[in-house]
Amino acid sequence: MTNSTPTAAVSAAGVSIWLDDLSRSRISTGNLSALIAEKNVVGVTTNPSIFEAAITKSDDYKSELAKFSAAGINAEDAVFELTTADVADGCDIFAPIYDSTAGVDGRVSIEVDPRKAWDTEGTIAEAKRLYAKVNKKNVLIKIPATLEGLEAITATLGEGISVNVTLIFSLDRYRAVMNAFLSGLELAKTNGHNLAEIHSVASFFVSRVDLEIDNRLEAIGTEEAAALKGKAGLANARLAYQAFEEVFSSERWAVLADAGALPQRPLWASTGVKNPAYPDTMYVTELVAAHVVNTMPEKTLDATFDHGVVTGDTITGTYEESNALLNKLEGLGISYNDVVGVLETEGLDKFVASWKDLLNHVQVALDAAGAEG
Repeated sequence: MTNSTPTAAVSAAGVSIWLDDLSRSRISTGNLSALIAEKNVVGVTTNPSIFEAAITKSDDYKSELAKFSAAGINAEDAVFELTTADVADGCDIFAPIYDSTAGVDGRVSIEVDPRKAWDTEGTIAEAKRLYAKVNKKNVLIKIPATLEGLEAITATLGEGISVNVTLIFSLDRYRAVMNAFLSGLELAKTNGHNLAEIHSVASFFVSRVDLEIDNRLEAIGTEEAAALKGKAGLANARLAYQAFEEVFSSERWAVLADAGALPQRPLWASTGVKNPAYPDTMYVTELVAAHVVNTMPEKTLDATFDHGVVTGDTITGTYEESNALLNKLEGLGISYNDVVGVLETEGLDKFVASWKDLLNHVQVALDAAGAEG
């Protein structure tokens, strides 16, 4: 890996850079390997929207869909086969990084069917099914941080399966996620699993917080409101890191650490800026601290590589200021709890819609292939 670029500086400051994208062409053309070699990428995250774009906007899957059609495979099973195959191939590419980091990095995430986000038992079953199908030690199973998902997170970890908890927007929910993680490790220990082999990240979403709050500040329309735009996402994430520091310095954690456990790292998600007026690297360079992951869309990765200015830790020491910022928003009538509730609902709705679009597209392709056959 290169050691003289902004992405190298991000990595040197303790941030693991993961790419928020995966497709068959990235794998087959060597693009993914190039990003590892040139831009310090050490992992990949996927979600239903990413797979919907990968499969519907290319011909890379056409021949396989034709085979599925001939075999009478339905759309849901076809999507399961296609996505798990891509993730397994991605895991193979990252295997050397997984080995060299003792499993901390070199990870590829795949999400449970988003329609199961409110179904605890269904999520647990789907997590086990995905884990068995991918059959790679460096896969992470993504589970949304709904209230129903918390129990599923604990149960999945208790089976010795590594988990990426996704769609976290609020500090209270993040603390509940960390509690579910600790409970999962305690269960895994009881079940006889090696805690050193169980890894987890907690995906805390950033830019969507600014998008929602900025819209509300715009509606207020005062100078005081305008002065707060573009600040809430960073403040929220920085306070999440404070919570991370507190939980993973607790006595409860110490017992698990003594048994070989590794902490659940915060992962900054939704790091592409939604407002072009903001610096395109702000959710990277302003969220630097040890023991975190930043998963970036390629546009953000390229911007960071090209002109990111890394000044070291930009999180610790900001907690009082960050709390004051959220308090000012409440003072203006912007309810934090309402904002994060709206964002969770919208995030899940978006993933469900993308999944349904993907299933519909694949069914059309299967039907077309059958007609041609």
